[in-house]
Amino acid sequence: MKMIISSLQYWLVNHPTILHFSWTQGQTPASTPLFLSLILISYLSLTYILSHHHHHLQLHAIPIHILKPISALHNLTLLLLSLIMAIGCTLSSLTLTHPPNYNYIICFPPNTSPSGPLFFWAYIFYLSKILEFGDTLLIVLTNSIQRLTFLHVYHHATVLVMCYLWLHTSQSLFPVALITNALVHLVMYTYYLLCAMGVRPKWKRLVTNIQIVQFVFSFAISGLMLYHHFTGSGCSGIWGWCFNAVFNASLLALFLDFHAKSYRKKMMMMGPGPKDKGS
Repeated sequence: MKMIISSLQYWLVNHPTILHFSWTQGQTPASTPLFLSLILISYLSLTYILSHHHHHLQLHAIPIHILKPISALHNLTLLLLSLIMAIGCTLSSLTLTHPPNYNYIICFPPNTSPSGPLFFWAYIFYLSKILEFGDTLLIVLTNSIQRLTFLHVYHHATVLVMCYLWLHTSQSLFPVALITNALVHLVMYTYYLLCAMGVRPKWKRLVTNIQIVQFVFSFAISGLMLYHHFTGSGCSGIWGWCFNAVFNASLLALFLDFHAKSYRKKMMMMGPGPKDKGS
């Protein structure tokens, strides 16, 4: 076990590429506002075109026996990537200072440089959000347009901006957000992988529930960060955190609405239970 941890420590924290990583706008690949703008415009434009004209483009003609392995590979890739990011960021957080300074994970000192293992994993997380745009393409290709909701597109597009700001502003608290989000996606992509393999798990609602719990937790832990910010010398990236907080609040509202509507629809389809009949 000690050898496994030591190996993980080297490959996910102390490898020279990770240890000496530095985010430099304009030099690090995908680091410019222009790149961010172009990738978002491309995503939103293609999503609109594919969702409104997929029949004319004959995308529905792709055989399901070809789409299922592609979908399974996509979900497996993001599942494994989520696991690696969660482990890498956790190990980086634990070994960031000696002894571990957990307050540092909550509140980076002002003018923190976006370099080192933690910011490397923030960078990989940022790039993974571009890979997740494949979720939208697979929804269109599998002719599941009813799943292409405003929540889905808004979430995928705006989370990329949020991750960019993590790096651009050296935002405090992002390690906690990264780890919790990666763990949530571990569950989510496991569910979608099983679906792509022909297994329909009965815990679909769990995926939505843990996402809601994640947003509530983010607000709770943000209170601790704000305490450090206003009682100490300040925390790095507070303006990036403000965007993050507004985004999370909007997602929480949308997920609660989605949860309520989905559950209500399911209850209506099931019909009244024994207690309902007696009331």
